[in-house]
Amino acid sequence: MADTPVLLERPAPHVVRIRIHRPEARNALNMEVRRLIGAHVTEATADPEVRCVILAGSEKAFAAGADIREMADADSVEMMRRNSLALWQQISACPKPVIAAVRGFALGGGCELAMHADIIVAGDTARFGQPEIRIGIIPGGGGTQRLPRAVGKFKAMKMLLTGDLVSAQDADAMGLVSEVVPDAEVEARALALATQISELPPISARQIKECVLGGQDMSLASGLMLEAKAIQLAFSTHDQKEGMGAFLEKRKANFEGR
Repeated sequence: MADTPVLLERPAPHVVRIRIHRPEARNALNMEVRRLIGAHVTEATADPEVRCVILAGSEKAFAAGADIREMADADSVEMMRRNSLALWQQISACPKPVIAAVRGFALGGGCELAMHADIIVAGDTARFGQPEIRIGIIPGGGGTQRLPRAVGKFKAMKMLLTGDLVSAQDADAMGLVSEVVPDAEVEARALALATQISELPPISARQIKECVLGGQDMSLASGLMLEAKAIQLAFSTHDQKEGMGAFLEKRKANFEGR
């Protein structure tokens, strides 16, 4: 299992954990890693038993950025052929909740990968950054687009134009992460959240994610219309009847995803 740079784990019912495993390179994102992450996310999307996905790295690095050795001599045509954006789109297209469990460095592509998640749990010594400018390039996995949407123009511009790293505490204050916990508790906390979400109606979770992400680029009126259609759809599901019935009967609901 350790021969592959990306491990697929099943730590709980309805939960898969995709773990980057390149300790010799601080989990740098080479093309093989990017392809494997995309493939595993696509498989999780298609698997009806999976209700939540966790992205994880190691104790010292979630992912310390792109693999510079692999791209240092590439030209523009080669970078175009690699089509890394399409691999990232496999993650952004996942309709199921995604949680990033971040310990250590989340830099460059690692920070961008974390920002593809819906929830980010960060260890208290985690560091985030987009240092691409320091090596003569710019972010290429959504850093110039997702970061300003997450933290606002002025915080994002400071990170992007200086390449400076930010602490987990500063990331939390600016809205880049969902919560900060002790390093030793990151994976347990991410799994607890994933388990909690997986016990709730998966159709509702998917509709919430679709409304939030789809509504970001809409007018308020269009976003509200999207939300209205989604709640109307919810009333055609078994889980809506089960959830409301359980509430009225004062019992725990059993959501089946139908």
